[in-house]
Amino acid sequence: MTLRLYDSLTREVRDFVPLIEGKAGIYLCGATVQGVPHIGHIRSGVAFDVLRRWLLANGTDVSFVRNVTDIDDKILRKAAEAGRPWWEWAATHEREFTNAYDALGVLPPSAEPRATGFITQMVTYMERMIERGHAYASEGDVYFSVRSLTTYGELSRQKVDDVHQGESAATGKRDPLDFTLWKAAKPGEPSWPSPWGDGRPGWHLECSAMATSYLGAQFDIHCGGIDLIFPHHENEIAQAHGAGDPFANYWLHNGWVTMSGEKMSKSLGNVVSIPNLLTQVRAVELRYYLGQAHYRSMQEYSAGALQEAVTAYGRIESFVQRTVERAGEVGLGVWTAGFAAALDDDLGVPSALAEVHGAVRAGNAALESGDLDEARRIAGSVRAMTSILGVDPLDPHWVTENGGDGQAMDALGVLVQAELERRATARADKNWAEADASRDRLHAAGIEVTDGADGSAWTLTKKAGN
Repeated sequence: MTLRLYDSLTREVRDFVPLIEGKAGIYLCGATVQGVPHIGHIRSGVAFDVLRRWLLANGTDVSFVRNVTDIDDKILRKAAEAGRPWWEWAATHEREFTNAYDALGVLPPSAEPRATGFITQMVTYMERMIERGHAYASEGDVYFSVRSLTTYGELSRQKVDDVHQGESAATGKRDPLDFTLWKAAKPGEPSWPSPWGDGRPGWHLECSAMATSYLGAQFDIHCGGIDLIFPHHENEIAQAHGAGDPFANYWLHNGWVTMSGEKMSKSLGNVVSIPNLLTQVRAVELRYYLGQAHYRSMQEYSAGALQEAVTAYGRIESFVQRTVERAGEVGLGVWTAGFAAALDDDLGVPSALAEVHGAVRAGNAALESGDLDEARRIAGSVRAMTSILGVDPLDPHWVTENGGDGQAMDALGVLVQAELERRATARADKNWAEADASRDRLHAAGIEVTDGADGSAWTLTKKAGN
């Protein structure tokens, strides 16, 4: 492969060389299932789904692990505030996240471990750190000794003396810099047995144990949001090295989704939930929006930006559908060299999409000239490229979303195209009243028409039954 990826640890773009040729082990920090998912949560799932799809398309056998944090201080607090059992609260919101990933066409992980299912492995991991002098037990808690690891801070580029873990200065800590691996049981909270007494794991410990349980002591890629670099990922590295594991060879981090320049979070009250947005746009359009920016860039959310993405995707979808209507079945073709070069350059999706839209323009020109064979070839290439990006208009996942078994969408496409042709004739005759009336009929049916240099594109703007 010629894939190059930006490694947050070395802060350089590096050739991707897997540990085992033809295979790749990837761990993605998944959800802490404390509430309904918003687009800031799901962006990482979409971004690294593209990485996985690109590796698969190039013949790499990918083991993709995405965890679920189902025990956490926030989960316990929110469940208590709602008067519900913590496990029921976690399970309810885990299903919400699964529904969101599925709706946006994110491939299911190879494994999806829950933290509560790996307590035994976490205990063993702590014992290894204690034996190597990197952790210690105190008053039923277990802490990691930060100063015992000379490389601590290498990921976040922090000096040890400047570190703030965001934890209280517990009486059992030898050093305020140390972070918690195991929390002694408190009345009314869930707990599990350990050599140091009943308790529950710290957040950082969970991921180190789950990643190595599935992918081994050393694996290829660890992914997550940029907000996890410190303390979470820094502490994951410390735990792994403290236990004697080499851990991840590459660290990839996606940027935030922001509103008014601030990271999207529940605490800021600026959350845009997936269920709410899916009442406004189709899932494929939301997927296109979340995946269109470079994964490392910050993505500023606005309703206008979302609608621009809807329109842009509509141009792709309209071309492919028009080609099917006029030229017959379109299979998956071959992506362009420019598309491959863009994705090989640290998953350069914006440049890859430029290739897609360039092909759409060429394909529309072929349709207009009557060169149906060329249009079908280009549409196949567009399908190949959008399939890697997870937004192939003819993918069964999206065909089902857009119209059941696809037959209804085929029929709708024929009717819409006929109306668009009547409208085009009216515009050519400068019969603006008839052209506007045609557009109004389509709009009343929940179909939005966008005119551009490539012709008129149409998209569904509301779901059946709304």
